[in-house]
Amino acid sequence: MKYNNPRRSIYLPIIIAVSVSLGIIAGLLLPGNKSGILSTSIRPKYDKIPTLLNIINSSYVDTVNIPELEESAISTVLKNLDPHSIYIPAKDMKRANEPLRGNFEGIGITFNLLTDTILVISTIPGGPSEKAGLMAGDKIIYVNDSLVAGVGITEDGAMGMLRGPRGTVVKVKVLRKGSAGLIPFEITRDKIPLHTVDVAYMINNSTGYIKINNFALNTHNEFTEALKDLKNQGLKSLILDLRGNAGGVMDPAIKIANQFLKKGQLIVYTQGRAFPRSEARATGNGLFEEGELVVLIDEYTASASEILAGAIQDNDRGTIIGRRSFGKGLVQEPITFSDGSGLRLTVARYYTPTGRSIQRPYNQGNDKYYEELAKRFERGGESFRNALEDTSLFKNLPKYKTAGGKTVYGGGGIIPDIFIPIDTTGISDYFIKVRDNFIITRFALRYTENNRETLQKFTSVKELENYLDSQKLLEKFVQFAAENGVKKEPEGIRASGKIIEIQVKAYIARNILDNKGFYPIWEKLDTTLKFAIEYLTEKEKH
Repeated sequence: MKYNNPRRSIYLPIIIAVSVSLGIIAGLLLPGNKSGILSTSIRPKYDKIPTLLNIINSSYVDTVNIPELEESAISTVLKNLDPHSIYIPAKDMKRANEPLRGNFEGIGITFNLLTDTILVISTIPGGPSEKAGLMAGDKIIYVNDSLVAGVGITEDGAMGMLRGPRGTVVKVKVLRKGSAGLIPFEITRDKIPLHTVDVAYMINNSTGYIKINNFALNTHNEFTEALKDLKNQGLKSLILDLRGNAGGVMDPAIKIANQFLKKGQLIVYTQGRAFPRSEARATGNGLFEEGELVVLIDEYTASASEILAGAIQDNDRGTIIGRRSFGKGLVQEPITFSDGSGLRLTVARYYTPTGRSIQRPYNQGNDKYYEELAKRFERGGESFRNALEDTSLFKNLPKYKTAGGKTVYGGGGIIPDIFIPIDTTGISDYFIKVRDNFIITRFALRYTENNRETLQKFTSVKELENYLDSQKLLEKFVQFAAENGVKKEPEGIRASGKIIEIQVKAYIARNILDNKGFYPIWEKLDTTLKFAIEYLTEKEKH
């Protein structure tokens, strides 16, 4: 994503304001225009919207909220351009920019809602809540003298009360297991980092795994720190997981691609009607220019993630495994209005080094554009299998050649070198019911809360998992599910029991050890990741 063009940010609101003013003045000067309604015979080009708003404001039968009408008009105009040009109202701008900046202002906790109560899952190390003395397991009952337990508070409502400007104070009262009465805390809000690297760990003695959930200004630093740490642990092969990563800021994705490529290799280029071609190339000082590399993608891998995956694929640097990516290859330029609102306007397209446009077609309208993704997901990605498996699926796609002679395909998104369908093994009606009713996560949260004192003694995933294996979790889960509206179904439990048990263990481990506890256990269910591990193991043998 490109940053603000200062000239556009300053002058666009002025141009709009001047257009409205000229419309008003023209209407007042027209002879015989006693009603104040503007004549349509001498309008300058492209002034219909400000003229219409002025007519409505001066002459419509009822009082109208003109700013709301203006915002609606802007959104409608952008909707007719492409699926990714969007208008952001002033009230939403700060929240919209948080994932891009990589931080927000608040008290520094992760929480969940347990039986209508804000339960602290963890405090961010070095953050305001940890400094004030809040602990995992605390239940927040009051925020600034307002009761928040048992009143139906939502997650957004809780965040709205706990977040706030840096330097401001929020008072909370918490219920802590083993303590009599409520404990009061005064917490001074501060900047809280949003970590974009979910986890980094060694899967085995030579293979490392890094998962990036989003690209923000701090992502490259997080990634390089993680990569250095894994190299110190003996990293020889790397699995970079971009599944579910919807993109964000382009610059960190380019910098991460630079860590893998040799000097001069093209990473990406952009080009638009009013924007000449602009290239990004590797500088030749990467931390992992040698060594086996696998990149995992799926239908929710988009934008900056596709730039990174495309650069790896087109430069023959690594193997892309998974399912075809989303296909979002439009460059948005942020434009800010004087009232704090803004828009992200598409100004160019992203192209991979071989010249493929990442953007998939959207000429049938936004609804069809998103329906295609839903249909693809339902089919498990089968519409784009590995070319070696079914070449007929690729016959109408534009073909490109990498420097090493490999054929890659255009048509939108990044098509993986190795296709892995969605795994539906063990998915029963019973599993769908407990999943869709959040029974699995709710049970894990309740179990953690009831056994926190014991669970907190474990500092390694392996020790914690060994303990959980002895606790008859599936049996306890089935009972909990029945108490919460999902009746016992023996056949469904036989089919899905192993999946449920592993998921329960993973969520409990996350509650205690964060993502470093979650992902090593979840790995047992991840068919794409398991294939990537086996693929690298075979390559090491040869």
